[in-house]
Amino acid sequence: MGRPALEVADIFRTHGPGWRAKQSGHLSLGQLKVMSAIEQCRTAVLGGHALHCNACGFDEISYNSCRNRHCPKCQARAAQRWLEARQADLLPVEYYHVAFTLPEPISAIAYTNKAVLYRLLFEVAAETLATIAADPKHLGAQIGATLVLHTWGSALTHHPHVHGIVPGGGLSPDGERWIACRRGFFLPVRVLSRLFRRRFVEELEKLYRVGRLQFFGEHEDLTDASAFGRWLVPLKRCEWVVHAKRPFAGPEAVLAYLSRYTHRVAISNRRLVAMDEKGVSFRWKDYRAQGRTRLKTMTLAADEFMRRFLLHVLPTGFHRIRHYGLLANAGRQHHLAKARVLLDVLPPDPVGKDISVTPPPTFVCPCCGAAMQVVEIMIRRQPIRAPP
Repeated sequence: MGRPALEVADIFRTHGPGWRAKQSGHLSLGQLKVMSAIEQCRTAVLGGHALHCNACGFDEISYNSCRNRHCPKCQARAAQRWLEARQADLLPVEYYHVAFTLPEPISAIAYTNKAVLYRLLFEVAAETLATIAADPKHLGAQIGATLVLHTWGSALTHHPHVHGIVPGGGLSPDGERWIACRRGFFLPVRVLSRLFRRRFVEELEKLYRVGRLQFFGEHEDLTDASAFGRWLVPLKRCEWVVHAKRPFAGPEAVLAYLSRYTHRVAISNRRLVAMDEKGVSFRWKDYRAQGRTRLKTMTLAADEFMRRFLLHVLPTGFHRIRHYGLLANAGRQHHLAKARVLLDVLPPDPVGKDISVTPPPTFVCPCCGAAMQVVEIMIRRQPIRAPP
């Protein structure tokens, strides 16, 4: 696959330096690091390799990638490694896709409280799934879930939500039976939505009382307790969006779906259309429209495009993929082994390197498909550093 005609890196390299100079301290260190990584990705600045194909004589220079998790060019390898590790966790049952979305007023304050409220979104969504699934009126089982955080809408606006991939069943309370969902139906969405709303608001109030929330700009008046209480009233009554989609066709479909969600960034290079004097144009999906009219093209000033992209930089060290219940890291292997016994299926083959199989070459010639050899290593340039 060739290089896209336009990349986020091109926009950052062209407009980034001037825009950063105008920001005067309004960008965080994390956002500046993301911009720098994307601008330098696969350029001589990061070093690389000179490659030669002995079969056809083709020569090529391959520059190193930045490996930043926000970079549109660096996610394919990371996603593939993650999916290979997860393949052994799949069970021969139906899998469901659920999504929990924060209302717009809470999304607005989540931007200045990312670590706290994103973590709360994870915890309340997982708790909601586990609580309703454990209720004998619905499923009466201990379930597992993999949750993935996305913070963007199709137009790059701040829109925090978590996607969940959930097996259609779980272990009985005594751990001696596998309890499956009704075919084609996981859990009632309305019940999930009500509990999600109540628990999130309760925990939000606790965070406010202990001073864990920060308010700036138009939300600065929420520092007053009575104003915060009035702000919460409509949130306790409005609908909170929870989606549950039909089951996947099988384990392979689950992996294919996960590959599109786990390591996605705010916008892929494929969606970029043009960069000119009008700004940056990209394709987006308008979910309020119907049919073919959903797919549209939006043009933003380059400064606004960069601002929206950087809205989605996560706090340092924040994990955007988390596992809960039966799939939690601490007890995953034990729970999955128990589930396979109850489902009467064989455990997966152990993942390991088969020394009898020749590993595929790291670099492949684009002309003839033969393996390319590294003939020279180019050292990355030393970054400019301030004195200690």
